[in-house]
Amino acid sequence: MVYKTVVLFVVLLFNMSYVIFASDPDPVQDFCIANTEPASHSSQCKNSSLATVEDFVFSGIKVPGKFGPTGLSGVSVNSNVFPGLNTLGMSFVRADFKVGGVNVPHFHPRATETAFVLEGKIYSGFVDTNNRIFAKVIEKGEVMVFPRGLLHFQMNVGDTPATILGSFDSQNPGSQRIPAAIFGSGIKDKLLEKAFGLSSKEISKLKKKLGSH
Repeated sequence: MVYKTVVLFVVLLFNMSYVIFASDPDPVQDFCIANTEPASHSSQCKNSSLATVEDFVFSGIKVPGKFGPTGLSGVSVNSNVFPGLNTLGMSFVRADFKVGGVNVPHFHPRATETAFVLEGKIYSGFVDTNNRIFAKVIEKGEVMVFPRGLLHFQMNVGDTPATILGSFDSQNPGSQRIPAAIFGSGIKDKLLEKAFGLSSKEISKLKKKLGSH
């Protein structure tokens, strides 16, 4: 009886850990093209008999998007813009960097990311929960992985523009950029002053400069 109880406990524990660590639920059909018709709220999926090859092709990352103040252009590709990705447990992003451009420290709470360098030289890395840094310059043709939920960053250290294709093992990885999360979320100044050892004037400057980055 004790043996059976132990076996049952192990099986339950295994199943629970699978649920906890699985990124997205497994699909229950070949595909579920997101239904984008305005009057189709009753059905999440487009009728599969109406699917065509065009539902599985996306052309929206042929060129860079709009560049931000840090010299980064990011074009996210998920089921909202590419309905064929729906329920497949993945998404991706095209990131372009001007010379010296930076992808500020950030993390994805629901996904591991792989970053493949298409062009250029990128200083790329992440920090683990022991505050150890894993970083190096990666070049065209190289890939780096950022474990799920860990802080990571990138910077173009070459003399020419750079491009990365990032992929995620989640349909909705989420993204929290540290400067904006700290200085643009409305955290009280007093707390930030004590946390960073800065004056109210310095905090105000940082909020103005970094709050939207």
